[in-house]
Amino acid sequence: MAYFLQQTINGLTLGAIYGLIAIGYTMVYGIIGMINFAHGDIYMIGAFISVIVFLVLGAAGVTYVPAAILVMLLASMCLTALYGWAVERIAYRPLRRSPRLAPLISAIGMSILLQNSVQLLQGARDKAIPPLIQGGIVLMEQDGFTVTLSWLQILIIGMTVALMAGFSWVIAATPLGRAQRACEQDRVMASLLGIDVDRTISWTFMIGAALAAVAGLMVTLYWGVADFFMGFLAGVKAFTAAVLGGVGSLPGAMLGGMLIGLIEALYSGYFSVEYKDVSVFAVLILVLIFRPTGLLGRPEVEKV
Repeated sequence: MAYFLQQTINGLTLGAIYGLIAIGYTMVYGIIGMINFAHGDIYMIGAFISVIVFLVLGAAGVTYVPAAILVMLLASMCLTALYGWAVERIAYRPLRRSPRLAPLISAIGMSILLQNSVQLLQGARDKAIPPLIQGGIVLMEQDGFTVTLSWLQILIIGMTVALMAGFSWVIAATPLGRAQRACEQDRVMASLLGIDVDRTISWTFMIGAALAAVAGLMVTLYWGVADFFMGFLAGVKAFTAAVLGGVGSLPGAMLGGMLIGLIEALYSGYFSVEYKDVSVFAVLILVLIFRPTGLLGRPEVEKV
């Protein structure tokens, strides 16, 4: 029981990270009906920005951990949002009325470009930072096994819940959220009603990129390492989470992320850790076969 509880905590922590990345996928799909396959690499860039900012703060003599983490968070969100804007402006906007295969290929090309540019600029070796948040709460002990909920896990889950609540409020009660919902239903009618569709889509990409940057910071703090290839696998898993929850549904993206995190953690704990990724992709195949709309998704509607 103690071991199961520990793996559940680990899975929820990992799932919170996947959920934040999956929100970016589902937001973009909800408005333009396409998957941003460069989104995983945006998350990777957010992790690298966090590492770079940490090193700059260390060189400047900033050693107060809460202040350092706050600066890392703000810097990674702002700079990564600019990357999200650039991806939309370069890879998607010129091809918005093209056949769907064209922006798909463009997004894959942008993913390769971002991945290799980081490799060239930062090198192929892993970039590591020391643990910034240590310690935690001992929940229980059983047969010599201690169940621990670390302060960092509490921070990750708490920040994810806060961001999800805040973003849900933005979608439901702000002019930007109303514009996003209008563009999701009918972009042509939204433009006729005076909504700046291009600006709304750009803001959607930027917000999704900022959430991915938060996930990148969390992973950097959690594992203490970043590499140029980390965005590919995490992006595919987050895409699986979005499909599982229902592409186009924000609660579904978070639910799917939590489920994928739990599946991966429990499979790693009770079966072979080498095949934990296989379990995630097996879920993707099963969902596409038996419930392609996902758990909370709606039937596919043709986008204008």
